Amino acid sequence: MAQQVPRGVDSPPDVQAVPRAGGQSILGWASRNARLLAPLLTLICMVIFFSIATDVFLTVQNLQNIVTQIAPIAVAATGVTFVLLCAEIDLGIASVATFTGVLAAWFWVGDMVSLGNWGIPVSILIAALIGVLNGYLVAYVGIPSFMMTLAMLTIARGLSVFVSGGKPIFEVPPLLRQLGSVSSQVFGIPVIGIFAVLVLILGEFILTYTKFGRYVYMTGANREAAEMSGVNTRQVVMMSLVISSVTAGLTGLLFIGRLSSANPSAGEDILISTIAAVVLGGTSLFGGEGGMRNTVLGLLIFGVLSNGLNLLPNIPITFKQALQGIVLLAALLLNVFALRIERVQTRRE
Repeated sequence: MAQQVPRGVDSPPDVQAVPRAGGQSILGWASRNARLLAPLLTLICMVIFFSIATDVFLTVQNLQNIVTQIAPIAVAATGVTFVLLCAEIDLGIASVATFTGVLAAWFWVGDMVSLGNWGIPVSILIAALIGVLNGYLVAYVGIPSFMMTLAMLTIARGLSVFVSGGKPIFEVPPLLRQLGSVSSQVFGIPVIGIFAVLVLILGEFILTYTKFGRYVYMTGANREAAEMSGVNTRQVVMMSLVISSVTAGLTGLLFIGRLSSANPSAGEDILISTIAAVVLGGTSLFGGEGGMRNTVLGLLIFGVLSNGLNLLPNIPITFKQALQGIVLLAALLLNVFALRIERVQTRRE
């Protein structure tokens, strides 16, 4: 018997409605897909504006810079998308990312434990174990994910300072340095960007084409109904938090490779940037609505906005961060209105 997906869950691309001829059908299709069209329209407007306002925005070098800048956030956003779709939150991703990066560099330097390049998979394993701890205490013990991951944020940040002695580590594995460098390219595309795209594609495949992906949507849309349908929602929540921790760990490795150092006090902006990018794309904070395609759009909006504002010559650098927040708020309001239009159209049908 075919499994039914609850209302509010994105349908795979091959079963989505295709607009028929006629203005009314096209309008209805646009209303049903407002969650994707709103951020897409925002992205197009930003690209047009920055292309007109500055001569260097559409240059190859600048586009490579955008890819390099958003790639680590894209990896973290992949895991956060799973967590938000389950109607949970992971506030510890920035600290887990920093801790993983510090560990990899610490293992490479080998003052106490020398693992060389083996320190990279060991660091990822430790990040996964943090996810297991988060997931178990949230899903099976019952600690709210907000409080659990807030506690883990403090724990991981403290461990980062303890392991590094509170000082940056300026030696990182050459493999990570090469991965994070903008000069490492394949057909003109930075390798770090290719890595991020592969992670996003894997996340899209899991959410769209696997049973676990359907269970993630069902858990976030209506947890009680999912449990009555036989879904082990506790296991789904736990695995989503593990995925989030692993992707956060990968993000930390990309950052130390890009910066060629591991700083225990760095990476504080990862949390805000990641969640902002995911929500900007249209994924709901309340679960069950959105997906990886929305996350990709949100990442592009965030990357284009951050890069474009830095290129504008007549804006004081002290005001650019506030202006970025204002534009992000406007984009979020547009997404909220689009979501309401989509829900009204769904009820009518």
